[in-house]
Amino acid sequence: MKNKIYNSLFCFSAALVSALFVNCSAQKKSDILANPWKVKEQIEKEVVVPVFVNKTYNIVDYGAKSGGTYNNSEAFKKAIETCTKNGGGKVVVPAGKFLTGPIHLDNNVNLHLEDGAEILFSTKSSDYPLVKTTFEGTECMNHSPLVYAYNKKNIAVTGKGILNGQADNENWWYWCGSKGYGWSEGKGNQNDPQNRVRLIESGEQNVPVEERIYGEGSYLRPSFVEFFECTDALIKDIKIINAPFWVIHPMKSVNVTVDGVTVESHGPNNDGCDPEYSKNVIIKNCTFNTGDDCIAIKAGKDGDGRRVAMKSENIIVKNCKMLDGHGGVVMGSEMTGGIRNVFVENCEMDSPNLDRAIRIKSNSRRGGIVENVFVRNIEVGQVKEAVLRINMFYNVYGNQTGNFIPQVKNVVLENVKVKNGGKYGVLAKGYAELPIENVTLKNVTIEKVNEAYSIENVKNIQFVNTYINGKKVESPK
Repeated sequence: MKNKIYNSLFCFSAALVSALFVNCSAQKKSDILANPWKVKEQIEKEVVVPVFVNKTYNIVDYGAKSGGTYNNSEAFKKAIETCTKNGGGKVVVPAGKFLTGPIHLDNNVNLHLEDGAEILFSTKSSDYPLVKTTFEGTECMNHSPLVYAYNKKNIAVTGKGILNGQADNENWWYWCGSKGYGWSEGKGNQNDPQNRVRLIESGEQNVPVEERIYGEGSYLRPSFVEFFECTDALIKDIKIINAPFWVIHPMKSVNVTVDGVTVESHGPNNDGCDPEYSKNVIIKNCTFNTGDDCIAIKAGKDGDGRRVAMKSENIIVKNCKMLDGHGGVVMGSEMTGGIRNVFVENCEMDSPNLDRAIRIKSNSRRGGIVENVFVRNIEVGQVKEAVLRINMFYNVYGNQTGNFIPQVKNVVLENVKVKNGGKYGVLAKGYAELPIENVTLKNVTIEKVNEAYSIENVKNIQFVNTYINGKKVESPK
């Protein structure tokens, strides 16, 4: 009898806890839909910006020589090791040009470039050892990113100086296999079946990451700045140019601030900032002029993304300027783990070489969900294709069909003004079995667009006080 009473009480308590959990989750979900910008403010309060001990370690004191020809890898390494050993502080790069291999940050270190300082990164791939990293959404052991931190806390790259990856059609870029970026017959490239294709297959087969060995001869380009499994990271005021691949890549990191950074790099896959599997990321006061997406929020790809199964969430973009790029703020295409709670506000997007303002892309091989995307107070000068583009049939590298239908829901654009919208105001295509849901344009004005919208398998799209080419647009029934 005693056991029966205990079991009944236990079941009742478990049911009560479960009900409370469900109610709390539902409350949180309803909160963000009812007042998303209040939720954004709460997220901003949660983000921790690194603070450093007031000590400085000048790389010149550790043997660094300017001029751009002497390799200063050891000087950077010694200064960083000493700084973190003594409790942290600022590793200072003075005015001048300093050549180096990869720079690996450590706990409580702020790599600070003074005005006039430029770090030139070696173009010799053999200078970049194997580390745990990722390529296009699949984890692997590959060339170290140029600036790298793995499982570190309280780190930063700051200052008015320049990070120069020195990538061009002779170095790094031709690895993509495109003649437009310097590749020619006889040169290696990532598309060899033993390179990128083999990596994707290893993700599908769940090969341990430590056994996915690439590096020399594999032609998989490294990211420029990568914070991998880091907490409380900052990159501020730096100018970054000539990147081999993705430029700023927070990977599985929490509390990341990208503030006042300028990115100018027009190489292949030169996305400006790619938060992946990351939470509480603020990108503000930045300028992006890129060869690919200005900002691309990601969450892994295909089988490897389903293995990791982490969302990118609570991503804030504000007061930024987007120039050239495939998209201003993009979600995908590597979004298998899912993306939620994205806030974009007070940004300017304008270039004849900017294809879209807001873009979401996936396919049935990648799957994933994007939910709760809120955009407001955006000024768009010119885009080529569409103001809002949602493509669930994104196709690159051949056949991308599978059994994982992607989902998109709750996308709101508010107070958006567009002078030259290109081909479409809204271009959206979903699946009949899982339509795109709940898309709202409120107080949006779009001029010089060929077609107001082209939609397929979109459920509940609302145009509220929205004008395209001077005409008020009614919501389709």
